[in-house]
Amino acid sequence: MTFPIYLYRSNSPSFQAIKSPLPPFLSLNQNKTVSSTELWRPVWGSISDFFGGATSSPKISAKEAILYDLTTEKTLYEKNSKEKLPMASLTKIMTAIVAIEKISANDSYLVSKENLVGENSMGLTLGETLSLEELMYGLILNSGNDAAEVMASNYPGGRNAFVSAMNQKAKSLGLADTNFTNPTGLEGDGDQHTTAYDLLIISRYALKLPLFGKVAGTFDHEIPATPAHKAFFLQNETNLISSYPGVKGIKDGYTPEAGLCLATYLDYKGHKIIAIILGSGDRRGEMKNLLDFALKSQRITPPPHR
Repeated sequence: MTFPIYLYRSNSPSFQAIKSPLPPFLSLNQNKTVSSTELWRPVWGSISDFFGGATSSPKISAKEAILYDLTTEKTLYEKNSKEKLPMASLTKIMTAIVAIEKISANDSYLVSKENLVGENSMGLTLGETLSLEELMYGLILNSGNDAAEVMASNYPGGRNAFVSAMNQKAKSLGLADTNFTNPTGLEGDGDQHTTAYDLLIISRYALKLPLFGKVAGTFDHEIPATPAHKAFFLQNETNLISSYPGVKGIKDGYTPEAGLCLATYLDYKGHKIIAIILGSGDRRGEMKNLLDFALKSQRITPPPHR
């Protein structure tokens, strides 16, 4: 069976529809990891013609953006979506994937001195041990660089092997424009880059992992103290979970080099939508504009939001 795929491109007024095989949905194997990595390849076009010009395209400052409806398998908007750019802490989406798919046999991760890096942290202390799930909340909600480094250093073969696994996973997903040199997204550690298009694929893959989906959709989370670690209270203050109904995560990021970055997953009125922006001057405002556009362009009234 074939279905038409439509795409809006901000610098191209033309519209076209082609017949293309509907990509198979990613499936989970018995180990709860994704067993199929076959991906779709959208086609450039203009959604304004498809919808009769009823919805004007959003104007955003972001260097790159892509907006994709997983339900209809349509790319709704893009801006320079295949230009290689730094990704800041959106790196941690791949960090989470690699850690989840290679969970430690005893699920115990030791905090070492070299793990305590970067300004953003979940507040780990030398000598503590935590489970992967506990670290995952610190990684995603607080964008903990310490959590990312703990995952990497406890990986079989250590940090270098972890970063290598990140790049191997990118290659297995067919991503030619993504390269990782660290698990955090911090600058000054080599040529670390991706594209909005590649991050769409990475995010879609990550959302098929139950642990990632659960953590990414959480606004705040308390980890009680145990003999192995102190208590933690973690909160996602940057994404739109608390202000835009239907938003289920995913991840924010910022460095001076990368600018403001945001990957967002919306599940609203039967539509599951992923939006990626890189190098924005107003990631929250521009993300809300993109989500509004995604819904309006499909004849759905966006929810009231702030």
